[in-house]
Amino acid sequence: MARAPCQLCRVARKVGKVLATMVTEPALNVLGEPLEPCSLAPLTGFYRDGCCNTGPEDLGAHVVCAEMTADFLEFSAQQGNDLSTPRPEFGFAGLKEGDRWCLCAARWQEAFVAGMAPRVVLKSTHARALEICGLEELKAFAMDLS
Repeated sequence: MARAPCQLCRVARKVGKVLATMVTEPALNVLGEPLEPCSLAPLTGFYRDGCCNTGPEDLGAHVVCAEMTADFLEFSAQQGNDLSTPRPEFGFAGLKEGDRWCLCAARWQEAFVAGMAPRVVLKSTHARALEICGLEELKAFAMDLS
């Protein structure tokens, strides 16, 4: 079954409650095509819509859809962002190897430079990633290129 492309959504949240939603034009991925969902389980994305959508509220640019590895999760924790530990107060179950997650583009680039970058799903990586990451670098780690 084909996945529906992601919409560019701007959502205001307060303690997990959606206050307002505005859907505009379809978001594009790094290949210039409609952005596809990254993960619904675990539910990812800055807006927790399953997509690596972004907007002005997303200061960290959570736009790179990556498949977690044990090495990357350890690297991220060492950099001060522990993605493995559950944080129930934020509705976050913690990530494990094999989970897909929308990473901050700067964190993925940092991991790339350190030789710890996880593989990415280009069709689910927002075009805004190209402001920080090189397309050829992302393609070298792509899971979805034949």
